[in-house]
Amino acid sequence: MLPNKVRKFNNIPLSVLDLSPINEGSHAGQSFENSVELAQHVERWGFNRYWLAEHHNMPGIGSSATSLLIGHIANATERIRVGSGGIMLPNHAPLVIAEQFGTLESIYPGRIDLGLGRAPGSDQATAYALRRSLQSSGDDFPDQLAELQSYFDPSQTARVRAFPGEGLKIPIWLLGSSGFSAQLAAQKGLPFSFASHFSSDFTIPALQIYHQHFTPSNVLKEPYAMLGVNVIAAETDEKAMWLATSQQQQMFSLMQGKPTQFKPPIDDINATWTLQEQATFQKTLATNSTIVGNPDTVKRKMESFLNQTKANELIVNSAIFDHEDRIRSYEIIASMMT
Repeated sequence: MLPNKVRKFNNIPLSVLDLSPINEGSHAGQSFENSVELAQHVERWGFNRYWLAEHHNMPGIGSSATSLLIGHIANATERIRVGSGGIMLPNHAPLVIAEQFGTLESIYPGRIDLGLGRAPGSDQATAYALRRSLQSSGDDFPDQLAELQSYFDPSQTARVRAFPGEGLKIPIWLLGSSGFSAQLAAQKGLPFSFASHFSSDFTIPALQIYHQHFTPSNVLKEPYAMLGVNVIAAETDEKAMWLATSQQQQMFSLMQGKPTQFKPPIDDINATWTLQEQATFQKTLATNSTIVGNPDTVKRKMESFLNQTKANELIVNSAIFDHEDRIRSYEIIASMMT
């Protein structure tokens, strides 16, 4: 039985960000089964959205063909909104994205979100493999966005049109980790999602830019900001900290330019780190956008983060190796919703 409405935490909806992690010793097929099961659970628990992120050339992330995976998740669920967090538009022809999301919206009407970013979601060599040219550095993102929006406009009479796509009201979000997308989202009157979960230092400045420069549009009359937050919840602080070592290992493998499959937790991560690496991660843990702990700890820190940011919505990333522990983390968060 599905809830009649989205449940809320402190009067705001909560959503889920999934990179469909590929665990060490596992494979993408199992990751997709896990994503389906997680999506079905969080839908029953009253979460608002289930977004998937585009990344490439990363052996621990399975969501590279983001549009395909969105359709897979939408087909396995009934109510929850499913979308991209996000599609990296410089990697694609806007017409192709309009047609892909027009197709998704036509199959799953009223449930598809199109979140857009301007980063490559990869390294430069992979960006070249995707684009066959690096002439697009992200500086033309506003033009790409305008072109994409035009394909959904039923009044346009251009020679090239998107079918399906034209005339469909698919919510477009801008995603970012700096002020660029905040400024553009404000100018366009679009909802904005900020990647606080890996760019916490610029969260408040980006929100200030977005709110101060927001111009109402035909899709949004007032600013609407959703913030990413890492949450790893367990019955005890000690278990949660142990589970978090998988995400820590992933973070440092990326920092070293040597991405790996998602690794299991380890008992003494400090034994494998330099003092500088330890300091870097302790700084990450000190921010309100990375929350690790028991239910009381998680609730207190999430409330603190909301009080600080005044976000309209939170999108939660729980990077946990064991599938049952990951589901349990979201279940703990769901228990805080009313």
